Amino acid sequence: MKTFIFPEMMVHVAMCTHKNPHSVEVLSNRSDLLKTEMARYRDVEVSYAGSDDLLGALRSGSDKSIDVLLIDAQSDDAAVFAHANRVLKDDALMVVKHPDLDNIAANTNLMQILGNYFKIIMPYYAGDGSTLLLCSKEYHPTADLILQRSDLIEGLQFYNCDVHIGVFAMPQYIRKNYLGIIRN
Repeated sequence: MKTFIFPEMMVHVAMCTHKNPHSVEVLSNRSDLLKTEMARYRDVEVSYAGSDDLLGALRSGSDKSIDVLLIDAQSDDAAVFAHANRVLKDDALMVVKHPDLDNIAANTNLMQILGNYFKIIMPYYAGDGSTLLLCSKEYHPTADLILQRSDLIEGLQFYNCDVHIGVFAMPQYIRKNYLGIIRN
């Protein structure tokens, strides 16, 4: 699998959905992969922390200080997402790893926790066989796509505005399994 696909999809789907991101927090044990993609956004302040202790990393954050939160890890800990909500601004969004979509029970639990904080919760294909969850307080990932930003990013190998929209298309069995749970 191409190593550039996942980082491009984790970073640019979020960054091209938020209207005007200034502050980004990346929680990942593979932040070197994500740093290359985040470096394409010159006017954005980015902080990095490992993803072994999500709760600890989020506890140290200031209230309403983050526009985009990227969590390169899975968690179903309600406290993690309560602290994520605390540090996120009112129009913020978050991308997080989650269990395989075939694990309906685990995803339902996770999406119900996230539903306490986000208006929009949508899975999308990460391009490497996995899916990520985009959770947004304000912006819809297909309706609010910033086309100019997505088309002007130089040096990408996978992501573009067409891919951005296409990765949110889900098969019918996924739609049926998550009816009333996915918020779009």
